[in-house]
Amino acid sequence: MASPSTRNPNVELPELPPEQPEDVEHQQERPRQKAVTIGAVCKALAQEFPDISISKIRYLEDQKLLAPRRTQGGYRLYTQNDIQRLRTILRLQRDEFLPLRVIRQELAGGRTDREVGGPGDGRTSRRTTVTVQDTGALYSLEDVVEETGADPHLVRELVDFGVIKGEMRAGARYYDEAEREIIRAVSELARYGVGGRNLRVFRTSADREAQLLQSILAPALRSRNPGRRKEAIEALENLASVTTHLKHLLLIRDLRKIAT
Repeated sequence: MASPSTRNPNVELPELPPEQPEDVEHQQERPRQKAVTIGAVCKALAQEFPDISISKIRYLEDQKLLAPRRTQGGYRLYTQNDIQRLRTILRLQRDEFLPLRVIRQELAGGRTDREVGGPGDGRTSRRTTVTVQDTGALYSLEDVVEETGADPHLVRELVDFGVIKGEMRAGARYYDEAEREIIRAVSELARYGVGGRNLRVFRTSADREAQLLQSILAPALRSRNPGRRKEAIEALENLASVTTHLKHLLLIRDLRKIAT
C-alpha cells in the first residue's frame, strides 16, 4: 500500500474542521484555512524554487522548522501559514545563504516572509539549497538530463574535466544534489559557449576555498566529540555562506569595471 506521502500529490484534502470559537468575535479572528497535501505545496512553490521536493520539505520538518498538522491516517496538512513559513525558509537559504540553525533563530525572532526578498527584488532566484552535511538523493544521468535540460554530452564532459565526479553503482554513474545543480548551472553557461574546459578556473577556486575553510576548522572537524563536530559543521556552513557572498561581491565589483 502506498504511504500517505506517495499518493497523488495533486489531490487536495478536505478543509480542516474549524476550531470551535467561544463567540462570533473569536470566529472572525480565526478564519478557516484550506489545507493541502505536501505534493500540492511542491506544485505551488515549484516556479519560484525549481529544486523543491517532497523529501526536502520532509527534511525541514525533521529539523523542526515546519510543523504541519496530521490526520489520523498520517497525512500532512499544510495551511497557508505553513506555506508562507516554508517560502520564508527557502528564500533565506537561497538569497541570504543562511544555514538552518540561523534560519531557526530568525524565525523565532519574528522574521516573516514580508521581510525577505521575493523573486522580483533583483536577487538571483535559482540558487540551490544543498548543505555540506548531506549529499541528499542520488540521480542517474537520465534523471539529471530530464530535470536540468542539460545535454548528456555536456555531463560526460564535466566528468572528464573533473568538475563533477558522481558515484559508480552497479556499473552506472549517479550524481548527488550538488552535482545536479552544478550541471544545471553549467547548462545555462553552455548557451554562451562555455564548455567543460573553461570551468577549470571555477574548480581550482573552489578547491582552494575548501582547503582554506578546512584549515580553519580542521581540529574541530576531526573531534570525536559529537557536539563539537556538529558545531564545526555549522560553522563550516556559515563560513561557506560568507565566502560565497564575498566572492559574489568581488565579481560584481569587477563586472562594473567592465561595464563602464
